[in-house]
Amino acid sequence: MPIRAVLWDIDDTLFDYSNADRVGMRDHLVAEGLDGGFESVDQALTRWREITDLHWARFSAGETDFQGQRRDRVRTFTGADGLGDAEADGWFDRYIVHYEAAWTLFPDSVAVLDRLAPDYRQAVLSNSSIRVQDRKLAALGVRDHFEAVLCAAELGVSKPDAAAFHAACDTLALDPHEVVYVGNEPDIDAGGAVAAGLAGVWLDRAGVGGRPELVRITDLGQLPALLRGDTRFGAVSAIG
Repeated sequence: MPIRAVLWDIDDTLFDYSNADRVGMRDHLVAEGLDGGFESVDQALTRWREITDLHWARFSAGETDFQGQRRDRVRTFTGADGLGDAEADGWFDRYIVHYEAAWTLFPDSVAVLDRLAPDYRQAVLSNSSIRVQDRKLAALGVRDHFEAVLCAAELGVSKPDAAAFHAACDTLALDPHEVVYVGNEPDIDAGGAVAAGLAGVWLDRAGVGGRPELVRITDLGQLPALLRGDTRFGAVSAIG
């Protein structure tokens, strides 16, 4: 069955989330007078990401809502367990200003979206919220490339749960085998997609390698040929 649609991850796939997060955190710590509390920006960012993973897992398990996990991230990061909701929201909103100032797409993103547009439908499935990702895609000038944007906060289920992938396929009115998912996380994105019956492509920008069971590319420029069957990874492509 031919691939008819490309379902995209956003952060660290099309959008350079890691760089924006690092620059945003650096500028936010300076503005808040917290830069002296860490040995380096990288140390602060590592702690922030650990806390993000912790509280996102709680959100995925239904233990809190999307706004609640944001507030708890702030409380854990600052060590202010008694911080009120309004104060936590304010802290996070100030961070977002710095983070958004650093938003940028990867250099290969727009060209590949344009190359795929004549032959493939395109949509987004993200472990975030529609309010965040729809605004981000619009600000970056690529929202019109996608006929649908689906996010975990509204779906009530996160990748790699098969239900998240199936919800996206249902929205497109396509069988999972007609859809390929492209993302930077081998397990959450490509592995989860394959387990759900979709084709999966792992975008390994860092060239980590390994995971021979997954179809892997190292830049988005390789994707169109892969989808059209012009590129093989050892054996016949898993996505035909």
